[in-house]
Amino acid sequence: MLIISDVHGASEALRRVASMGEPLLVLGDLINYIDYRTNEGIVADVSGRELVDDFVRIRNAEGHEAASEMWHRHWAGREDELQERYRSVTEAAYRDVCDALRGCESYVTYGNVDRPRMLAAHLPEGSRFVDAEVVTIDGLRVGFAGGGMTRIDTPGEVSEAEMAEKLSILGPVDILATHVPPAIPALAGDVIGGREKGSIAILDYVKTTKPSFHYFGDIHQPKATTWRIGSTMCINTGYFRATGRATRHE
Repeated sequence: MLIISDVHGASEALRRVASMGEPLLVLGDLINYIDYRTNEGIVADVSGRELVDDFVRIRNAEGHEAASEMWHRHWAGREDELQERYRSVTEAAYRDVCDALRGCESYVTYGNVDRPRMLAAHLPEGSRFVDAEVVTIDGLRVGFAGGGMTRIDTPGEVSEAEMAEKLSILGPVDILATHVPPAIPALAGDVIGGREKGSIAILDYVKTTKPSFHYFGDIHQPKATTWRIGSTMCINTGYFRATGRATRHE
């Protein structure tokens, strides 16, 4: 099977991987709100490139809280207008990226920037939305738990309590598949941006149930891409928008 995460709108690369004839696990963040390398994305399309440039500058210079305050000021008094514009552009982005999965046996969960219901509604035949459930793929029990831990009010955020509840439903699995990494600093810390986004609930689950593998994404430039927690090999599948490459589970 193949595993990817953080597609962020890379439809053509996704179409190529989806055509390889293997089961494909997609671990969230299918659409692209802001590509921090170029400042392109849905936010620039709706709110303008100048706003994105200012948002990224403030985020880098003053931190996430200051950037969040700037973002809320931008929305103040324009909530209905902006909500509808973002909904329309986001739905178009899901139509495009989900169409790339057509004809592929795929299992898709969501990340922090995703809108789970909208994502699920646009998946083609043969693609399955999975969250808080176990699927047998190639004879292996694969447990999925979607959502991110960014804590800045993105659509796909979940709390630690919500993540723990999802994981409790899974029970023991051979492979754990999530968007967010476990709360290991080297796996959960981005060398660009600096803030850790790992989950304590996932770390506890891995320590307790000991899946053979844990695949995840979310961190685009991690300090480490692999890490062993006891007998579990933890693997960041990479920033697919940048690499266009899938991880193959042998």
